[in-house]
Amino acid sequence: MLKIWGRTNSVNVQKVLWCLAEVGLPYERIDAGLEYGHNNEPWYLALNPNGRVPLLQDGAFSLWESNTIVRYLAAKHGFGTLCPESLETRADAERWMDWQLGTLIRPISTVFQNLIRKPAGSRDAAAVERSTREANEAVATLDAHLATRPYVAGHAFTMGDIPVGALVHRWLEIPGVERPPFDAARAWRARLAERPGFRKHVSLPLN
Repeated sequence: MLKIWGRTNSVNVQKVLWCLAEVGLPYERIDAGLEYGHNNEPWYLALNPNGRVPLLQDGAFSLWESNTIVRYLAAKHGFGTLCPESLETRADAERWMDWQLGTLIRPISTVFQNLIRKPAGSRDAAAVERSTREANEAVATLDAHLATRPYVAGHAFTMGDIPVGALVHRWLEIPGVERPPFDAARAWRARLAERPGFRKHVSLPLN
């Protein structure tokens, strides 16, 4: 049986759990990271030298980096659906996954860490202001894209929606942040919220 190491309040773990729900695979999840530990133990670092979560163990094979894990699971268990058979559609999904890592995650994570995980006295107000502006600019790009299609890679839900959807949901839920309306992105998020895996693993309290 698959093993997933990671805590449920990590957005990177949430991506993998949502993907597993989409393909209907059984798995065992073990809490790891932050207060749960494990991720700095020698055996863990031998499998994941970054010491982060999630870590996937699929028999003798282990894998880290959440978007790569989503790609792996989609290709192995959801080819033709989550992992599009069309090379062009698959590349479209993958570029939005890469965009999530290269453009979106840093400003959203900065705001999240400051407003949700840090006590009020240790927050960096200038970083929050700067990152809020950057996050809104990035989500505006996605919003314009989604104004012409229901999902990031076109007319069907794919693996590309999972990393982007988990992070944009987090952005839309952080309290006390000024944002544009993002009508198309919110409508897309509502479509994602119809999926049981999203409701179970992503639509959780922020902490």
